[in-house]
Amino acid sequence: MHVGVLASIIRKEEKLIFHALSDRGVTWEVIDDREVQFDLENGDRYRQFDVILERAVNHSRALYALRVFGMWGIPTVNTYHVAETCGNKILTTAALMEAGVPTPRTTIAFTPASALDAIEKMGYPVVLKPAVGSWGRLLSKINDRDAAEAVLEHKKILGTYHHSIFYIQEYVHKPQRDIRAFVVGDQTIAAIYRSSSHWITNTARGGKASYCPITPELNDICVQAAKAVGGGVVAIDVFEDPERGLLVNEVNYTMEFRNSIEPTGVDIPGKIVDFTLRVAEEGWPTANGWR
Repeated sequence: MHVGVLASIIRKEEKLIFHALSDRGVTWEVIDDREVQFDLENGDRYRQFDVILERAVNHSRALYALRVFGMWGIPTVNTYHVAETCGNKILTTAALMEAGVPTPRTTIAFTPASALDAIEKMGYPVVLKPAVGSWGRLLSKINDRDAAEAVLEHKKILGTYHHSIFYIQEYVHKPQRDIRAFVVGDQTIAAIYRSSSHWITNTARGGKASYCPITPELNDICVQAAKAVGGGVVAIDVFEDPERGLLVNEVNYTMEFRNSIEPTGVDIPGKIVDFTLRVAEEGWPTANGWR
């Protein structure tokens, strides 16, 4: 078995994955996305790999690399479809809603004027997010019209792709925490609470991780969310709404897990590697089994 690991930088997560691969006697090689040169007519350099595990930090590089590997018939974890869907909050929300997965109320607008009108109709507070982004960056909690007008003006002047589409989500009054759950294949393998006095609870922004029990309800909604975006190895962000129960906020396809191993006691990198090796041997899982 020869595994390629597409990576931008080697973080603790990648080191743990390398150890898990070595522990299983697997030959592995890092594919540095800063150095790759894809000759689209000749994929021989990469056909040596039985499977490629995507761990790139840069979404665009990951997305296009997965598309090229797929064109060459090389199995990948995750797939291009999963990366495309999870890498864009609009596509993620649409997939979740199509699958009937409970999510926070969301409105999409294309101009500052229509965005302001949508915010007023939704009611304050709301959360304004970039369609593409991670680690809780560029999120804005909008508490009143003055704040809405100021943030929308800034986004208009900044003018980049990240600011040209307005993703407006209701503010969910969660109990100073949310849930990060990890799904591998068709099972929720681990979950943590991410607690913070700040409304953004990402551990990358200072949220504290603690053990979260996987109830049947949590497992069901997380597995449904994973299937909605195409399955594989994903992390599900879940809100606990005091009236509606569990709501899926986002799905992440290149998940960080360093802060979740100790509180859960789960060998997350080992389970990722086992799934990856199974994809190499049996193909991608489908509704009718593996192929």
